[in-house]
Amino acid sequence: MLRVAARFSRRALSSVRSHSGTYQSTFPINQSLFTSSVQRAPRVGHCVSGDILKSVSHGSHTFSSFASGFSPLKHKPLESLIDIERAKHQTPEDLAQIWDDFHLGRGHIGASMKTKLYHLMEQRAADCRYFVLPVWKGSGYTTMFMQVQMPHILFTGLEDYKARGTQAAPYFTVSHYKEFAETKDLVLIRGDIVFASKLTDSEAKWLLETAQSFYLNDTRYKLVERFNKKTSEFDFKDVLRALDMPMM
Repeated sequence: MLRVAARFSRRALSSVRSHSGTYQSTFPINQSLFTSSVQRAPRVGHCVSGDILKSVSHGSHTFSSFASGFSPLKHKPLESLIDIERAKHQTPEDLAQIWDDFHLGRGHIGASMKTKLYHLMEQRAADCRYFVLPVWKGSGYTTMFMQVQMPHILFTGLEDYKARGTQAAPYFTVSHYKEFAETKDLVLIRGDIVFASKLTDSEAKWLLETAQSFYLNDTRYKLVERFNKKTSEFDFKDVLRALDMPMM
């Protein structure tokens, strides 16, 4: 799934600890403007279809094609999700709210961001593609390894990455849609939970928002730069401190 640069030392990845736990969460549904139904990704213990952005059907193919990076990702067209013509007549605020509400509680996350912020994240991700984030679970946290190559972001468990390397399957994928970037100053964001047994909707939403904060906040982005460019100086405890999480 993810190809980490050779300069990432074993020390940087092995310094991150993981713990397990569970969360439960449910949300209401709003289908306004949407052209197709969306179903929760199945709870499976094996790799599912390589076309992970398709919301309805999953085949039996593995994610091994992700070994070379993002090129196998097939971007699900926005027009397959919403009625573009109707969406054009919505205010940016209404469209963002409809988009967010529709995805709630379905194994998918809906979000949006201003065009200027998208371009900043795109610029920074081109320079620093990788990072690690903790997701709090019960009495501890599990650590996620992420790769950003806009318009996509992939997340997998750090332990899975350590065990399987570039063959590790994504737990959670994110796609950005720029169709309304110029006309409404709005970039729509869709997150797909691939393994519902690994992440709940609320955890995935937190993960997306936190990832954005580390790329958009100048102070937090220094940690991303350190992880990518000065690996020997990177300390995962600094990430925990930035998030006000306890040292485990």
